[in-house]
Amino acid sequence: MIDVRVPVSVGELARRSGVTIATVHFYEAKGLIQGQRTAGNQRRYARDTLRRIAIIKIAKRAGIPLAAIKAALDELPAGRPLTAKDWASLSTNWRDMLTERIHSLTQLRDQLDGCIGCGCLSMEDCPLRNPGDHLRLQGEGAVLLEQDTPPADPGSQST
Repeated sequence: MIDVRVPVSVGELARRSGVTIATVHFYEAKGLIQGQRTAGNQRRYARDTLRRIAIIKIAKRAGIPLAAIKAALDELPAGRPLTAKDWASLSTNWRDMLTERIHSLTQLRDQLDGCIGCGCLSMEDCPLRNPGDHLRLQGEGAVLLEQDTPPADPGSQST
C-alpha cells in the first residue's frame, strides 16, 4: 500500500502524470503546483499534485489559458487534495468560457464562409459585409471581428 503522506520526486511525478520533468518545473515556476525542497536540495511534491497536473492537462486540452487555470486553482484551498466538488466548480466555470469561445468561433466560421463564398475577398468592395466601405468610419483593422452582429445597413442610419 502506498503511503499518501510520502512525497514524490520530480522524476516520479513527471512519470506518473505523463509530463516531462521540464513541464513539472514550468508548472511550478508558474505557480500552478508547489513543491518543497529536502535537506539535500531535492524537489519533492505531495501526491495530490498528480491530481492537479491531471486537471491542468485536461484544461489545457480544452484550450483554457494557463493564466485562467492558475486563477482557478488559486481559489481552491491549499494543502488538501482536490475533491469532486472542486472539480465541479472548476468545470462549470470553464464550461461557460468554452461555450463563449465556441459561439465566437462558430460566428467567425460562418462569417468566413460567407466572405470566401463570394470570391471577392475584399472588405472594401464586399456588398454583403461592407457596402459602400462604411467600415472605414469605425477605424483601422478588422473591426467586424469584435462585433456580435453584422453592421447595420448604412442607408438605414439617420443623420
